[in-house]
Amino acid sequence: MGRLQRVYDWLDARFDLDDAQTFLGKAFPAEDSFLLGEVALFCFLVLVLTGVFLGFFFEPSTSDVEYEGSVAQYQGQELPEAFVSVLNITYDVPFGMLLRRMHHWAAHLFVASIGLHMLRVFFQGAYRNPREPNWLVGSGLAGLAMFAAYTGYALPFDEFASTAVGIGYNVAKSVPVVGETLAYVVFGGEFPSSATIPRLYFLHVLVLPLAIAALIAVHMFILVRQKHTEAERGGDVEGRERVAADDDSVVVGLPAFPNQAAVSAVVFFLTLATLSLLAGFLPVHNVAEYGPNDPASTPDLIMPDWFLMWGYGFLKLIPSWMSFDLFGVHVSSEFVGGLVLPGLVFAGVFLWPFVDYEEEPTHFAASPLARPWQTAVGVAAVVFIMLASIAGMDVIVADVLGTSTAALKPYFIGLLAVGPVLAGGITYAALTGLGDDDEPPPSAADGGSPPPDRDQPKPGERGGDAP
Repeated sequence: MGRLQRVYDWLDARFDLDDAQTFLGKAFPAEDSFLLGEVALFCFLVLVLTGVFLGFFFEPSTSDVEYEGSVAQYQGQELPEAFVSVLNITYDVPFGMLLRRMHHWAAHLFVASIGLHMLRVFFQGAYRNPREPNWLVGSGLAGLAMFAAYTGYALPFDEFASTAVGIGYNVAKSVPVVGETLAYVVFGGEFPSSATIPRLYFLHVLVLPLAIAALIAVHMFILVRQKHTEAERGGDVEGRERVAADDDSVVVGLPAFPNQAAVSAVVFFLTLATLSLLAGFLPVHNVAEYGPNDPASTPDLIMPDWFLMWGYGFLKLIPSWMSFDLFGVHVSSEFVGGLVLPGLVFAGVFLWPFVDYEEEPTHFAASPLARPWQTAVGVAAVVFIMLASIAGMDVIVADVLGTSTAALKPYFIGLLAVGPVLAGGITYAALTGLGDDDEPPPSAADGGSPPPDRDQPKPGERGGDAP
């Protein structure tokens, strides 16, 4: 027995390498849209690495210090230490501006790739039995990603960031009964207090990343255990063995190693290249232009990032008469628009797999064209979020149209009420052929019910793979 064989046997006895070889042969469906989850994973990796670099230089403090950096307009002024550290990162630390921009764009691409990944899963019905748990985990990841981004753009403590974060503080404080306590826990007291930036910094660099990493680990564990859904096969597949077109007990795709590993490497470098291009050519939040936090003034144009704009739109559109007292407890319009309505949106997302529920396990992704009412609901939801986001930009819309935000408000409310219903109705009518019922019912591969004489495997039994 050679030395290499003895080393392998020693490692195999301790780490069960034969099982690892079996795992590395697991098949991954060769579908480009399935790689959106990997893009999100790689963005999170870039966020962690660039965040570690930025953390070496950022000072989470609102105490005033004398600025001695490269920005001439602030030379010799007493400025908040957090604001000064971001100026130093941007203009004085080598590669600081590049890595700060990469961190910024990685956060945006992280949220965007999660959103697109969830849309792919939704429209292909990949959330159905037995994958409801992973849909719940992914929805939680989307919420945590947005909250992490919110805590991040508060940290420079410039005029724009502090004003935007103040809106979040007022929404948290508006929660009936526990609002004061919630605002104190998250923001450290009356905003802005000396504890606000340290509190948000702690959430941003430790609590939320650990929570996101934990959910990613759970997401990956469930994925490995249940395996991917697979797109509908055009026919029988010839490999090491013949796989029938409707045999969902076998996954047809690329082996994890080396094929899928090579694809993942390409996706990683393409993601890194995209972030590098964005960081190299597109500027990010200009803290020097906005200046440090000034409680006595408010910037002309305040709005959150695009992925929070829909919630801001709810705040803009909610009428003041929505404030009322219930059993001696005051419920404000801020609470309704800032938390209740977004909460209902997230509740709908979380509960959807139990609305469109399948009794039997479904392992093939469905065609959106074969699922008229589900696709119509998805289109209506997307239109609803888009219209709410446009309402959040009412200042810009009013400026373009030469009118006032007050004049636009009734139109936005009308659009938000009618637009999604209209979009969903048109989609449903188009997919059902305006009442044409001559089409045969969809097969299991299309997202319909399987034939009654076909035995469906249990989730844990779907263990086969075919390259």
